[in-house]
Amino acid sequence: MSNTDTAKLAYKIARSVNSSGAQTRMFMPRFGTVNERKHQLHEVIRLSGVNVVINDDDMPLIIKVASIPKERMQVYFIDNDEFFKRKFVFTDDDNTLFDDNDGRSVFFAKGIVETVKKLKWRPDYIFVFDWFTTLLPLYIQTYYKNEPLFHGAKTYIVLTGETIDKPMNKTIIDKLVFDELPDEFIEKYKEPTEINLLKNALDLADGVIIRSNEIPDEITQYIDEKDLDVVDLSGIDLDEGETELKSKIIAAFKEKETTTD
Repeated sequence: MSNTDTAKLAYKIARSVNSSGAQTRMFMPRFGTVNERKHQLHEVIRLSGVNVVINDDDMPLIIKVASIPKERMQVYFIDNDEFFKRKFVFTDDDNTLFDDNDGRSVFFAKGIVETVKKLKWRPDYIFVFDWFTTLLPLYIQTYYKNEPLFHGAKTYIVLTGETIDKPMNKTIIDKLVFDELPDEFIEKYKEPTEINLLKNALDLADGVIIRSNEIPDEITQYIDEKDLDVVDLSGIDLDEGETELKSKIIAAFKEKETTTD
């Protein structure tokens, strides 16, 4: 849907896994920058009627889907008119961060889980890209901890090197308190800088995929301290080096399956 490095990476990882025989599902917000007609998005009617609660507000969850041409893969779009209709992603035309990025992130995380529950998928691996999706592992392991579909799933944080200093307001605390998340997790979101959002996600992760050589030193050191499994994809040309990327991804996760068995 975009030519950014992050979008290409998400697609290439998914295609590599999919072409090896596994099934993949991709989720992204239905940002207003997505051309629904061009990409032939259509609403999944059988998933309609679900609301996501954000701070005591019932917000309709709309699920749209599109197929990637020439690939047996589908992209599921988490949509809501209040959060994602605007023709921007995280900032307005003055490059000012939206005040409700926190609510949008919570809605996206909950929306993914609710969709997976409806479709009764059981993921083996979950790949979380950058700061906006960092609430997903938090909600899976706290708010949805009794949901059996996610038991045993391994979470990998994908670090692309794209940075935003303070992407969320401190009002994120209010959302987490309302959802009765454990205090030890809520405490970490008092200063929702990108570094802290990533650290909090890494606390709950099984591993990390590194795309960039420009990951902040603080995060690199944190990964070392946590002794997380690392898959290094830095330096790979996504247009010319897809074979190398695929071999690294497949080798890394086949090794893990062998070790698990």
